[in-house]
Amino acid sequence: MQLRVQEIKSDMNMEIANPIYDVVFKYLMEDNKAARLLVSSIIGEEVVSLEPKPQEHTREKDKKEETVGIPNLTVYRLDFSAKIKLADESYKVVVIEMQKADLPTDIMRFRRYLGEQYIDSENRVTRGDEIDAMQIYAIYFLGKELGIYDAPVLSISHEVKDVTTGKIIPKASKFIEGLNHKSWIVQISCLKERRRNELEQLLSVFDQRNRTRNAHILNVQEKDFPEKFHPIIRRLKGAASDSGMKKQMKEEEEVFRYLRDVARIEMGKAFKEKEEEIKEKNEELKENKKTIEEKEKTIEEKDKTIEEKDVELERLKNELQKYKQKRLL
Repeated sequence: MQLRVQEIKSDMNMEIANPIYDVVFKYLMEDNKAARLLVSSIIGEEVVSLEPKPQEHTREKDKKEETVGIPNLTVYRLDFSAKIKLADESYKVVVIEMQKADLPTDIMRFRRYLGEQYIDSENRVTRGDEIDAMQIYAIYFLGKELGIYDAPVLSISHEVKDVTTGKIIPKASKFIEGLNHKSWIVQISCLKERRRNELEQLLSVFDQRNRTRNAHILNVQEKDFPEKFHPIIRRLKGAASDSGMKKQMKEEEEVFRYLRDVARIEMGKAFKEKEEEIKEKNEELKENKKTIEEKEKTIEEKDKTIEEKDVELERLKNELQKYKQKRLL
């Protein structure tokens, strides 16, 4: 009987906080075990330790936002120093840059952050007299796809090749790794009901089709996740019942709704200005066409006058010729 009760409980829906919200995502990543599980699953390497280096930036409100009471929004850039266990039982330390955005249009911000990581003198490892630059791993969570469909997770890595032979060189090089970074892109909108591997099972916590009537909450079943991922599910479950978390999600939603409205208004203005510009261009084209038609008409009249003059000249020439002939007779 007790076993049957447990089975029924395992089949029941569980409410978790929606990690698409920055505040929930940050809360999840603040749990070191959950963060290591998520990062290890995405990069496909065993992360044995993960030291966070949180970078916080509070977005300044404009005067209009102050007037309508839009709250401040803290956008978190998550940086980590990760110790990774390799296949030969050795270890390496890398920098992990993690970003989350609704659209891939933040590319310049991503580039700027990567640039900061490359020039940060702290991103190095000292081994005796040697100083090695730490390799950079960049992980991006995007709300919209990149035009690459049916692929929830993309992996981008440098390839070392002999230019002459075309042979791939598998051996790692500190020089190459120090000057190139690996990237993983999670396309949240490409998550499907099918779960082809454990990573897709884990990332289903971001699947927005599981939203309840309250967009802040997702419905999942713990049994749908391998047991090793349960710490992540339970962390998000805890966030769902946190009143402070709910308040922050609501504030975040208000800010982004306002920003979307502003963007929509700006796009409307830009569209209207474009329409006016096109209208002016069309009027200008009409005027130009009218001018050209008038010029063509003038040219046509001139051609007709020239033609008439040529006919008259020919007639006069003929008369002159006849007159000369008469004189000779």
